Amino acid sequence: MVLLVLGVVFRFVNLNHKVYWHDEVYTTLRAAGYTRQEIDRDLFQNQVIPAGELQRYQQLKPGSTVQDTVRSLAVEDPQHPPLYFLLTRVWMQVLDQPLKSLFHSSLTTQRSLPALISLLALPAMYALAWKLFASPAVALLATTLLALSPFDLLFAQTARQYSLLTVMVILSHVLLLRALQPSKQRSANRAGKRNRLQSVSDWGLYALAVCLGLYTQPLFALTIAGHAVYVGLVTHPNRSPQWFRSLWRWSLAVLTAVLLYSPWLVVMLGHRERVAATTDWTRVSPGLLYLLKLWLLSFTSLFFDLDFGFENPVTFLLRLPILVLIGLSLYSLWRQTDRKTWLFILTSIAVPFVLLALPDLVLGGKRSAISRYLIPCYPSIQLAVAYFLSTQLAIQTQYLSRRDTYIEALRRSQTPHWLRFPDRARLKRWCWRLVLASVAIASLLSLTVSALSFSWWNKDLSYFNDRVAHQINMVSAPLVISDRGDDYTNTGDLISLSYQIRPDVPLLLVNLDTAWMGPDQLRTELSGHSVLVFRPSSELKQWLQERHGFLSPRLQAANLWQLTQPNE
Repeated sequence: MVLLVLGVVFRFVNLNHKVYWHDEVYTTLRAAGYTRQEIDRDLFQNQVIPAGELQRYQQLKPGSTVQDTVRSLAVEDPQHPPLYFLLTRVWMQVLDQPLKSLFHSSLTTQRSLPALISLLALPAMYALAWKLFASPAVALLATTLLALSPFDLLFAQTARQYSLLTVMVILSHVLLLRALQPSKQRSANRAGKRNRLQSVSDWGLYALAVCLGLYTQPLFALTIAGHAVYVGLVTHPNRSPQWFRSLWRWSLAVLTAVLLYSPWLVVMLGHRERVAATTDWTRVSPGLLYLLKLWLLSFTSLFFDLDFGFENPVTFLLRLPILVLIGLSLYSLWRQTDRKTWLFILTSIAVPFVLLALPDLVLGGKRSAISRYLIPCYPSIQLAVAYFLSTQLAIQTQYLSRRDTYIEALRRSQTPHWLRFPDRARLKRWCWRLVLASVAIASLLSLTVSALSFSWWNKDLSYFNDRVAHQINMVSAPLVISDRGDDYTNTGDLISLSYQIRPDVPLLLVNLDTAWMGPDQLRTELSGHSVLVFRPSSELKQWLQERHGFLSPRLQAANLWQLTQPNE
């Protein structure tokens, strides 16, 4: 219970500490009703603006409505359904100002929503574990492992839809198991008609959960696929009437959910070129070794998440015991539980993973290397580990006959106390207590280091933005030059920087496609400033070097440059 409370508390520690990264910026601007195209049109006009001016795109667009939020997603980001973004918009409308006045931080305001949503996963996990194992020990331990999970906490503090996706995955598991449970198990004295109404209600709730899951993230389809395999395999192989009824009801529920989701499905199909363009980066093939490394990091980050560098062997060696624990847990689950239980957990892990990994191995790509894409697999891994540790901790001392008890007592009486060993079962139980303590300590250590860090591996494009902001803030009279960049991602990261740099820092946002100021005017604009160039496109970089000086690396990993003018 203490660990469970700590996991809840950690979700709200230093919410405003880490970089508000590129994707989080886009969450806010789309919820606010803006599109990137109109922001680019306003910003990149070859003029100097203060960094604080960028913050207006993180506030609700004047005169906008929910239709503007939906339109922003449909036109520019159709692979992201609108549910979480609409929740964010309501959150901004109702609680933005009260929370800002309370916490004095807009980042706390934005991140408190996913942190609160993540709390819903805890009772859902308890209910799921109870459905599967009917054991309060397993249920409580599974809930605690979820609460302490470094991965889950990291995305609970990220203003994206992934904490909501975790909730919907677990909730859909619970509702599927409830709908499949025979009526006579729930209540033997109910009339048949009432049982049928209850069955319709259960499947209706499952259909609603599936629909909301799809409106949260299309990756929820991986969970549906896992459910399909489970429902197809769970009953006796003789294709009994119960099997056909379950399969038919499940199919009808999923069809209903897909029909409710069809409006957004039409949007995705109508903008399929945009979907392909914005997800094209996942089709880059990094090689098998890269995939193996990321798989190891992704699955072990549920329990341990300290990073010593991607090329440092220590990063992976420290995670091998966690991988062994996961493997033992799945093996124990298969050997010790009934067919329905282990089949449910294994299908909900294997099916989503295979659907992501197989195309990567056959066609090339890195879909399965993206940790957040594997969220449908994670709750079942935590369940398996919770079951394994609970069973090991519950080992009873082996029963001895009266004669064996006498012999054992005599042996122990003739053995010095410092040479006496506990019986094997007790020793084994203490070993597994040590394992559980080690897992808890590893998780708490990961959470503590993460809470004190300004950036983390999930910040991706914006990983170095805290260092960039530090470089900008430490120089006297800075002037930052940037454009949209070669991959058009600078808009999000410039707004990300505006949270960390001084609001009066001038930004010269360049568009070489439009009329540009003359050399003398530009020289006057740059004089008296320490000029830094942030992620310039190759065209801008060449233009500056040819006309206005020499670019030297200031922070090469972040593509930050210092412009040295000829007269300096």
